[in-house]
Amino acid sequence: MGHVQKVIGSFAEAIADIPDGATIAFGGFAGPGTPYNLTKALLAQGAKRLVCIANTTGGAHVPRMPDLGMLVENGQVAKVICAFTAATRPTDVLPFTKYYESGEVEAELVPQGTLAERLRAAGAGIPAFYTPTAVGTELAEGRETRVIQGREYLLEYALPCDYAFIRAWRADTAGNLQFRLAQRNFCPVMAMAAKTVVVEVEEEILPAGALDPDQIHTAGIFVQRLVQIPPAPEGLWTTRRQERTT
Repeated sequence: MGHVQKVIGSFAEAIADIPDGATIAFGGFAGPGTPYNLTKALLAQGAKRLVCIANTTGGAHVPRMPDLGMLVENGQVAKVICAFTAATRPTDVLPFTKYYESGEVEAELVPQGTLAERLRAAGAGIPAFYTPTAVGTELAEGRETRVIQGREYLLEYALPCDYAFIRAWRADTAGNLQFRLAQRNFCPVMAMAAKTVVVEVEEEILPAGALDPDQIHTAGIFVQRLVQIPPAPEGLWTTRRQERTT
């Protein structure tokens, strides 16, 4: 069996085959691990009726970077599955809100830890699990619960996805990834949950075997496509010091 070429020459090429109706997970947590360049390419590619999984719906940060909120504004999103569908501060107004309130986009609110575990379960082959989170709230209304050892738990289902867009610090050509600091948020579990994982790489893509095996955070078996972020202005948020560029 020959070596599979995972390094792709451009962001546009890496996401060109994403069809209408795809389910896509977007890594990141208020900056680190957020796939800005892949999101920008998806805006240009134009796939419609997407189901998007992310920590937030985007749009709260200034200066604005390509995010899930822009995909919503561009009419590409049918549904979002997020831990934060609304702003965390009353002074913030998210672009998503008006589209949700007008019925143009659906939303599924999932507690943050539950969201991570649903993704992890999908990657581990676990179809469902019970959690005490959200029991007794509106999120549990009409859903299955079970009392285990005297405590009530809510049934949650795994959350597999067609694609995951994530950002890593370094990689090798086999797809092994290293994350830096807070990049290791949703990115590793999203890589497990997706059929096709597309990674934008900040620092460098090294030859296979060049990374210390003890320092690999996501194994190459989960990764299908790698794109090196080019220098600014072509690449967004490009440097080692994480300087924003537009």
